[in-house]
Amino acid sequence: MHEASLMTDLMRKIDALAKSHHAKRVKVVRVKLGALSHFTPEHFQEHFDHASAGSIAEGAKLDMEMSTDMSAPFAQDVLLDAIEVEERG
Repeated sequence: MHEASLMTDLMRKIDALAKSHHAKRVKVVRVKLGALSHFTPEHFQEHFDHASAGSIAEGAKLDMEMSTDMSAPFAQDVLLDAIEVEERG
């Protein structure tokens, strides 16, 4: 359940940023995976593919950085670092 809430929150943030940039689609999503987030990069990719299906971020390339610092303030979180978008023409 922890993973599902993290993905829901992430998708809300991606959608809001994409809308604020008048994006046609999201091309790249950069995230930082906390050491205690319960995600491996492969596992995160699977969850992202499922969560983004049918959204503006469907098919976006993931650029993931995995933290190993279990004492970091975001150790249990997935942080959205940046997105790259294709703007509407």
